[in-house]
Amino acid sequence: MNDISIILNVYKRPEYLERQIKSILNQSIKINPENIHIWYNKSDKAQYHPTDKKINTYICNYNTKFWGRFTIPLLCTTKYIAIFDDDILPQKDWLKNCVESMEKQEGIYGGSGVIVNKNGYYPNKKIGWNGLHSNKIERVDLVGHAWFFKQEWVKYLWMEKPYTWDNGEDIMFSYLIQKYVNINTYVPPHPDNNRIIWCTDYSYSAKVGNDENAFYLSNTNNHYNVRNNVVKFCINKGWNIINN
Repeated sequence: MNDISIILNVYKRPEYLERQIKSILNQSIKINPENIHIWYNKSDKAQYHPTDKKINTYICNYNTKFWGRFTIPLLCTTKYIAIFDDDILPQKDWLKNCVESMEKQEGIYGGSGVIVNKNGYYPNKKIGWNGLHSNKIERVDLVGHAWFFKQEWVKYLWMEKPYTWDNGEDIMFSYLIQKYVNINTYVPPHPDNNRIIWCTDYSYSAKVGNDENAFYLSNTNNHYNVRNNVVKFCINKGWNIINN
């Protein structure tokens, strides 16, 4: 099956790109290099470009933060899209896990699920690699770190102007998909005894995702406030969260 397009984002951690690409090419569902797309945000760090020239690259001289990468799926022709944060190292059967889960329950799937509360993003419950390690598909309000969804759904992310362009693309995506096509969000199984199907290597992401480039660490107060406000914004516009 070669019906999945992969989207990677490069900003402050270009040194991890090649390892991430190798983990994608090593998936049990074969991915062709020409179905890999890399979005380069403007950065003060020297960019590392893939050695395989079949991989598509998009160079942006503006920092689109978390949003720019979600424009690439609009150009893709594959059935499915898989997007990864730059601190995620997908394990060998991650894509297989997503496809099998999608066939059982249609929805947006991701590696780190969040169940929010009616007053905002925090406090919340997390499910996935960095939360509850469940043996079954779990419904959540939104997912992050890694996304898997049908290509035809990405257009709904652009149906409404977001609360802010600085953050919250993950929240807006789940809200808009639910609102316009009644599709919910899920985390596929992340069992402790079978980590080959996880979205990432736990120790790798725990280390890389908390380095000096972590957005939430460098913008702590604003980060928390913004995400709370995005959740409240979406609820006010009709988002039906689990804990209504």
